[in-house]
Amino acid sequence: MPKPRFKRAPIKALRPTQLTVGLLEVEVKRRRLEALRPEDREAFLEAHPMPVVIGPAGKLYITDHHHLARAAFDARVEEACFQVEADYSSLRPDKFWHAMNKRFWVHPLDQNGVRHRYERLPGDVSKLVDDVYRSLAGFVRDSGGFMKTTAAFAEFIWADFFRRNIAIEDVRDDFAAAVRHAKRLAKSPYAKRIPGYKK
Repeated sequence: MPKPRFKRAPIKALRPTQLTVGLLEVEVKRRRLEALRPEDREAFLEAHPMPVVIGPAGKLYITDHHHLARAAFDARVEEACFQVEADYSSLRPDKFWHAMNKRFWVHPLDQNGVRHRYERLPGDVSKLVDDVYRSLAGFVRDSGGFMKTTAAFAEFIWADFFRRNIAIEDVRDDFAAAVRHAKRLAKSPYAKRIPGYKK
């Protein structure tokens, strides 16, 4: 029989490789998941498997789809579909993190842009911290402000760009207005070196 395209694991078994997500973006994804019939939700998750690296002690580290993973957890989905990108289970922890960093598969920066040690990464997706600028970047992307790209950490770069240019009070007081402002900034010459930029 052919091997399945993906494997399964409990959502709680997936370990993040970043500290933050945008919880407003997570909430949108959660509502979409909950609106699906069970069989359609299952088909959606099968079509969007989590990319995973197997680390020391066989722990599963997701390298992308953190927002979807958190949304699935919040929607009380018990299992995730995943695909293995690499098996580093034989490496010592220091070598493992070196390999992850070299492949741009880990981003231990907090909601203020401060770098932390790898042991500060959350143990599961429920402990990811909110960064409202990640939500801002996601909403701007979805409204056509910039293109989705495979460049490493592109959405973090956009979030940091908006963090430097839009006051946190403005984002919290009127998120829709902040999205409109950020979309204008995204199309300005100041953003032209950021991956995904479009006029």
